[in-house]
Amino acid sequence: MDFNASLRKAVKTGTVFLGQNKTRECIEEGKARLVVVAKNSPESVKNLVNEIDIPVYVYEGSSVQLGKACGMPYVVSALAVVEPGESDILNAARV
Repeated sequence: MDFNASLRKAVKTGTVFLGQNKTRECIEEGKARLVVVAKNSPESVKNLVNEIDIPVYVYEGSSVQLGKACGMPYVVSALAVVEPGESDILNAARV
């Protein structure tokens, strides 16, 4: 599975919320099915994902690289996948 391709497809065809605040909201509301965090994300984000019962994928690149993988021209330190759309991204949690 090519994670970057799956992520981009999820962003285009599914429901994905980008950013720490939106990710936190999705987790608190019980909507997130997968949380992705950049390797260099802030401690507050890392602490948040340590406390949840949702699959978490740690993206090996930086937040700049995660933003590019999403097709966005800005940094993304965390994101929540609510609906994967046509993507197989939820399989990443099983790796």
